Amino acid sequence: MKAKILIVDDDPDIVTMLEDRLQASDYGTVVARDGVQALELIEQETPHLMLLDLDMPRLTGLEVLRRLQKIRTVEDIPVIVMTAHASIDAAVEAMKTGAYDFLTKPLDKDHLLFVISKALERNTLKRQVACLKSEVDSRYASIVGMSAKIRAVMESAQRAAKSDASVLLLGESGTGKELFARSIHQWSPRQALPLVVINCVALTETLLENELFGHERGAFTGADRLQKGKLEMADGGTIFLDEIGDMPLPLQAKLLRVLQDREFHRVGGTRLVSINIRIIAATNKDLRQAVKSGEFREDLFFRLNVISLTLPPLRERPDDLPALAKFFLNRHAREAKRPGMMFSPAAMEAMSRYRWPGNIRELENVVARSVVLNQSDTIEPDMLSLDDTGHTSQGERLPYLLLPYHESMKEHTRTLIFHALREECGNQTKAAARLGLQRTYLARLIKQYDIASDQSMPP
Repeated sequence: MKAKILIVDDDPDIVTMLEDRLQASDYGTVVARDGVQALELIEQETPHLMLLDLDMPRLTGLEVLRRLQKIRTVEDIPVIVMTAHASIDAAVEAMKTGAYDFLTKPLDKDHLLFVISKALERNTLKRQVACLKSEVDSRYASIVGMSAKIRAVMESAQRAAKSDASVLLLGESGTGKELFARSIHQWSPRQALPLVVINCVALTETLLENELFGHERGAFTGADRLQKGKLEMADGGTIFLDEIGDMPLPLQAKLLRVLQDREFHRVGGTRLVSINIRIIAATNKDLRQAVKSGEFREDLFFRLNVISLTLPPLRERPDDLPALAKFFLNRHAREAKRPGMMFSPAAMEAMSRYRWPGNIRELENVVARSVVLNQSDTIEPDMLSLDDTGHTSQGERLPYLLLPYHESMKEHTRTLIFHALREECGNQTKAAARLGLQRTYLARLIKQYDIASDQSMPP
């Protein structure tokens, strides 16, 4: 699309020269002879850029800029001011009032075209960033539901967002802890600064330390340059530590110092790095029990547990299920270019009876699968792969198959060990032989997954 440029100048010779030059460069032009007419044409023509003379009758260029600030964002239309007087004061004032750049008369035609090109390119990038931010916000900051339980958590989260206090998000897997973390960041005064997410269970201890703190050049083999960690990248903003309950104890001690002093050393470094961050952490573990068993530091727990929010599982907020199901259906139908898809009343009833062990994440997976695999625009109960007992037909015995990879692998390991112990009547030596593991390694796994005291495993 041809960019349209509004020329605002009371000198007819300047206007003619600019029109000829711009049209020869394949720009469209609109002309205003004074500031009043310029403001009218902005609303009528919606130009992509304005060339504005500072010295004009009726309204000066600076007065046009000031009025433009009141009726619309100056950044929506890049303004390049022109003046016959090489006045630094006038140029500085114009830039303070929102102008993109300034040029002095007589105009250098090549320089003029270069400045116009850069201004239009910058504005295009800004619109693209705004569009992407809108898409991200709509995807990650849409808390769906109006049940009493979810409203209570939302109200607490909104109050917590106004402070810099650490927030600990608790709840089963799939209840939307990351969504709440992103929403708290968006509601906070830090929203214009980064939100950095790190999963504490997805990496080994060494990799997680490097991910958090970064490293200095020469810190280890292959460290050929300085690398900032996620904590440093989040400076001024928020860091979300997901699955904090799985962070190794040595790193817990280092994180505690960050929370206390807001400073740390990079791996292999000696210089203290100071940061200003807000901490949000999440876990599906019982951290109080982890503290008692020595798996989580008590002092770190108290540092994180300033504001604690427990997200209810989906089965405890049944009133929200229809809205959530329709929200996911609209999203995935739009992505699949299948508008008009809907649930039959029987399908909605089947979803209402189901217990949703994987919570909202499982609901989205079920809806996404139904959109992709079924040809009909009306989703019936059999298309959901749910049965009346509240288990998925394929996951009746293995509900963890609906979980993300790392959580699914963890639950699979627990299931294998549990069943081996049951088959061998609790004899760990025989269970280790059955599984093809060393006896000592099996003992470590049993302790790690707390299998002996776990009453939630399948029979």
